[in-house]
Amino acid sequence: MPENETAEFRPAPPRASSIPWIIAAVLACAVGAGAAWWFWLRPVEAPVAPPPVASAPEAPVAPPPMPEASGPQNPVDALAPADTALPVLAESDKRVAELLAELLGSDKVASFLLTEGFVRRVVATVDNLGRAQAPSRMWPVQPMPQRFVVDGEGDAPTTIATTNAARYSAFLTFAEAVPLEPAVALYARLYPLFQQAYEELGYPKRYFNDRLVAVLDHLLLAPEPKSPLRVKLTLVNTDVPNLRPWVRYEFVDPALESLTSGQKILVRMGPANQARAKALLRDLRKRVATSELQLPPR
Repeated sequence: MPENETAEFRPAPPRASSIPWIIAAVLACAVGAGAAWWFWLRPVEAPVAPPPVASAPEAPVAPPPMPEASGPQNPVDALAPADTALPVLAESDKRVAELLAELLGSDKVASFLLTEGFVRRVVATVDNLGRAQAPSRMWPVQPMPQRFVVDGEGDAPTTIATTNAARYSAFLTFAEAVPLEPAVALYARLYPLFQQAYEELGYPKRYFNDRLVAVLDHLLLAPEPKSPLRVKLTLVNTDVPNLRPWVRYEFVDPALESLTSGQKILVRMGPANQARAKALLRDLRKRVATSELQLPPR
């Protein structure tokens, strides 16, 4: 997948792998997101990074946009009451980091997460998983140091090395260990912050938890190819002149190349890892799709 992170071309220093907290299951689907910069992109030479350019949110590629509703389809108050003493979003980093440390441990938070602007990062990343691109500058996680490995050398099409699948194991093991019930309860307590961040993203009459459910549904539809995945190197073109350009791997199969960023991450994990990730996503969906929780038993 020519990853979403191609929107920003600054090389990241090697760091420990990671995934986020409550949406650990959501971004378990995106365990590769923290690794994507090193897995999928590589410099021809050390590039000169252009300045980041702020842009308005693009129209969703998938799932399709939902019609404006008079209220949320999946109200979060069905999970747990919101914290009435939350700080404003712009001043919430310290409190969110404290609650994350209570849930996961301060050592894991310090090693794995980017707590500055964490709520906004989670909202933007979840939203972008259903789009063609998910810029790395918005991830709530640290990138992994390992590079993407293929079988063979040169610019001719080749296949993703089977050894790449092992790199996702630590992410998935951590995600599977996150206590999902208290994590989702914490999500509900903090939900007003997530909703505000989603509205600031450009959706004043939409609801973040509805978007989360829609993205989960979309990710669970990711194809599950069994054969070795063929990839090819392509030059990354940008609006900023760069004499030392980047190249990236793309899927040779146009059907795979046309997938959204989140689905490409799942496909690239390999069949066994994708099965583990989808199990986490299904579990999370059962908990946050509250419209279904409220249905009377059949």
